[in-house]
Amino acid sequence: MVIEEIDTTSQRAALAGRLCDAIQHRWSAEVRAVGVCGSVAHGDDNESSDVDLVVITYRPRTGPKPAMRKVDGIPVDLRVLCAEEALAGARQLTARWPLLADRYMTTFGLHDPKDFFKELREAHQHLLTEARPAEFSQLARHNWAVANGARQRAVRLTQWYDTDAALVTIAEARVHAALVAGFLTRTWFRNPADAVKRTGVAAADMQELGAILKYQADELAARGRPVDGTLGALFD
Repeated sequence: MVIEEIDTTSQRAALAGRLCDAIQHRWSAEVRAVGVCGSVAHGDDNESSDVDLVVITYRPRTGPKPAMRKVDGIPVDLRVLCAEEALAGARQLTARWPLLADRYMTTFGLHDPKDFFKELREAHQHLLTEARPAEFSQLARHNWAVANGARQRAVRLTQWYDTDAALVTIAEARVHAALVAGFLTRTWFRNPADAVKRTGVAAADMQELGAILKYQADELAARGRPVDGTLGALFD
């Protein structure tokens, strides 16, 4: 997805522009590009949105320091990466890919004279084109194991009447079940809340989540990545 422009009347887009100007003024020789991602880049930010700003530097450990805080009452998440590190990330498929891909595919350049964010997007598109189905299935199985383990802990916590801890743990299970669905369908999400909502697991209780995980286990087995096996299979 290529973002041609953002809503400059948005309070958060305006803040992103001011932050970009301040960064360029102070670190002009060190900063290669500045972009905004998340809801501001998608053009649907609202009063509950934050500003996700990414700064690309020429060299590691230069430019502003990463930070998370409020600016004029608006939460700001400032990430700082050197260009080499950012490109390496775009070319790597990890277990959290469904939650990371949007950063590579949908970033609006506030200051990008040499089209670095286009290069980043193309690098990630190339990765997705070249990645084999088995790689996605392998990472789906990893997330399945995390989801299944979290669900089992939630069941035990409920039996021990530790409902607060069970709620936290079942939320973790839902997120990883959503990531499994993302890998199986090559779908990425904007954040964990978007992931559980779009995959239909946001309101799944223990029993429903168990059924979802059973379906996913069957699907993984059909793709040559069974979730259970012999001792020797653990090392394959």
